[in-house]
Order: sequence, then structure tokens, then C-alpha cells
Amino acid sequence: MDASASHRRKLIRLLQRACSGELAAGYAYRGHWRSVSDAAQSARIREIERDEWHHRALVIDLLHQLDARPRAILEAIYWLIGKSIGIFCFAGGWFAPMYGAGRLERVNIVEYEDAAFHALQCGHPEMIDCLLTMAEVEWEHERFFREVITGHPMLRLFPVWNVPPAKESIRARYGAQATAA
Repeated sequence: MDASASHRRKLIRLLQRACSGELAAGYAYRGHWRSVSDAAQSARIREIERDEWHHRALVIDLLHQLDARPRAILEAIYWLIGKSIGIFCFAGGWFAPMYGAGRLERVNIVEYEDAAFHALQCGHPEMIDCLLTMAEVEWEHERFFREVITGHPMLRLFPVWNVPPAKESIRARYGAQATAA
């Protein structure tokens, strides 16, 4: 298998995971914003839910451009995870959903950056802007969740995840990868 085909396969797998992850996130955030008593936090989480559904639509479109589709087994598993987390938000208190969401959003930033790299490597530079824009939106989500938990006493037991580099570095760092490629 040539390098381009390998990157295409990796890109499709990343997008399939992202697609299912966005499904889970959409349902999780639907429960999350409904469970939060602070009106401003609830409104922001509701916006984040809308972003996740939008990202899912974009990822499905990218998969179609690659003649691929979401993986049914991942869709089923992540649907169940998302629905379960959405319900847990009502019973799990305030901190756990906020902390968990922030950790997941941190991972999503890197996932979309990696997808952009593989898109370039397999000859799909037209996908890069979309993928990096989604990484930047995920960066904003991560920042929101990190800021709302800052100073919470539970952070003594659950340390904050690695803070991402500055948002501007998403494109700058990617530009360096593209030059190296």
C-alpha cells in the first residue's frame, strides 16, 4: 500500500470516529445544558451542542467526498454513550460533566489537526480549512469548560488536563507540518 493510500485510510478512520464522537457529544450536551442551573452556562452549552451537530454534518460530508460513510457499529456505541452521559448529567452533579467535557474537547482539537494532516498527505488539501476550523471551535469549547472548573475543589483529585497551545497555533503549527511534507 502506498503512503497516500495509508493516509487516506487513516483520514477515513479519524473522520468515522469523529462523526460518531460528534453524535455522542450532541446527545451528551443536550442533557448537559438541560441539567445546568446557571442560565449563562446552560446557554453556552446549548451553543456547543449546536456546534457538535454542525460538525457532524461537516464530517459526514467529508466522508462522502472520500466515498466513505460512518461506521454503523461506532454509531450505535457512541449513540448509547452520548445518551447515557446526557442522563448522567442530571445525577452526576455539576463538576463531573464539566470536567469530562473539557477533557474530551481537548482530545478533539488534536483529532481534527491530525485529520487535516492526513487530508494533505492523501491529496485532499481542500478539506484542510474545514478540519482546522473545527479544531479551532473545539479549542473554544475546551477553553469554556476549563474556565468554568478553574478553582473547583475537586481539581485536587482530578488535575486539569494539558492545556492546549494558543488557538492561533492550530493553523501555524499545521502550516509547519505542511511545509515539512
